[in-house]
Amino acid sequence: MPGMCRGRRKFLAASLALLFIPALTWLYLSAGNFQGMKPLPLSPLETQSSTVTSRGGALGGGVAREALELRVREVEEENRVLRRELSRPPRNPVGIGQRPHHANHHGNQSKTHSEEGTGDNEAGLKAVTSGNASECVQQPPVDKCETIHVAIVCAGYNASRDVVTLVKSVLFHRRNPLHFHIITDSTAQHILASLFQTWMVPAVRVDFYDADELKSEVSWIPNKHYSGIYGLMKLVLTKTLPPDLQKVIVLDTDITFATDIAELWAVFHKFRGQQVLGLVENQSDWYLGNLWKNHRPWPALERGFNTGVILLLLDRLRKLRWEQMWRLTAERELMSMLSTSLADQDIFNAVIKQNPFLVHQLPCFWNVQLSDHTRSEKCYKDVSDLKVIHWNSPKKLRVKNKHVEFFRNLYLTFLEYDGNLLRRELFGCPSETDHNSENLQKTLSELDEDDPCYEFRRERFTVHRTHLYFLHYEYEPTSDHTDVTLVAQLSMDRQSCVHCLSPTGKITDVVLLMTIY
Repeated sequence: MPGMCRGRRKFLAASLALLFIPALTWLYLSAGNFQGMKPLPLSPLETQSSTVTSRGGALGGGVAREALELRVREVEEENRVLRRELSRPPRNPVGIGQRPHHANHHGNQSKTHSEEGTGDNEAGLKAVTSGNASECVQQPPVDKCETIHVAIVCAGYNASRDVVTLVKSVLFHRRNPLHFHIITDSTAQHILASLFQTWMVPAVRVDFYDADELKSEVSWIPNKHYSGIYGLMKLVLTKTLPPDLQKVIVLDTDITFATDIAELWAVFHKFRGQQVLGLVENQSDWYLGNLWKNHRPWPALERGFNTGVILLLLDRLRKLRWEQMWRLTAERELMSMLSTSLADQDIFNAVIKQNPFLVHQLPCFWNVQLSDHTRSEKCYKDVSDLKVIHWNSPKKLRVKNKHVEFFRNLYLTFLEYDGNLLRRELFGCPSETDHNSENLQKTLSELDEDDPCYEFRRERFTVHRTHLYFLHYEYEPTSDHTDVTLVAQLSMDRQSCVHCLSPTGKITDVVLLMTIY
């Protein structure tokens, strides 16, 4: 019994001690504050100063008081740092193994692209200098339903086939409405007008411009390039396209897209000052003049620029009197060069040589040039680096390149891709009502899917894409109207069998209708 009482007395004494010591400490510090103590400093420098003073004995006090004051200051400083960190905007995390320029699609480049002299290096360096990581720099996004304008020069049977493959690759990745401006001759316009009319792709508009009316603008320029006079017509786009059109992406027909074209459209936001042309550096040594003995190219800024992909600020170009600028340059250079070798590209580069401020240099992955002896392999390390592939060699798919088999398979994928699968609506973007398509969908919805003949009935109303004259063909009807129509269905790799119909490879009295899948 006495032992139990002693245990209770010890427990009570310990409890009183735990309550008494903090109360005594609080009263002691409060008394010191009322006696005129300085407020606790918030900066590290003030902390060190007061600590030295207390150690010198100026204010007096014991070791316990100094330790308590120092701890309080440290906690205040930690809280201040934490509040400062929380007030900063959040950063986009980049996981281990991720390259910053692929963590998001905001146009950041890796070291490889920087070595190519991309137009985004200065912006990245400024971001790092200001204390922000390069991956945090975001370019203004493209509006969800903003229309992207694309201009293409297309003439002849072969070019019309190439432009369809290009359009498929663009439609496959796109998320925005598209407006194609196609400069064509009569042959290509007849083919493409029928194709787009039967294709019926939502949120796609196509306008044609007669190339024959533009020939007089550039026919005075001697040109040795295989594209002929049509290879010079990009020079007159400011005059050809609607005057209220402010900007446009200009593409060659031998282009294949491997990403959403909206990413390229967003690069317009990076233009500064008087920059009006967005171009990728030429990836061959052509303009360096060292390909062969006595090789004398047109003047260019260092390696020059390739015009297979161009961003044009049309409104600014018109204000700079672009028509007069390129004409005067071409006239001056033709006095010594006599003709162009690379069509419009020579004249573009000559103008840029005299006016370097006009160009905004694009990262080279926006125009990976697959001609012989190019530096295209420095533009990519992975498949995800690829944006635009350019078959800018007369050899086309037979060009020499380390990864040509991969690029060829990508091209053939879009060549053989069923274009009907691209008839998809854009989410959340209203488009002009196509009454033909609307009536067709209504008719198809009224069919009974449980009907054993449903597939046959559906084919009666289905509108198939129609590509007229897939091969070069000049049709002249016979006077007695005894033409024979041959309907064939075949895959792309068997189209050469058409030439077996006659020894010369030409069809004289057979009208061929092909459904190519």
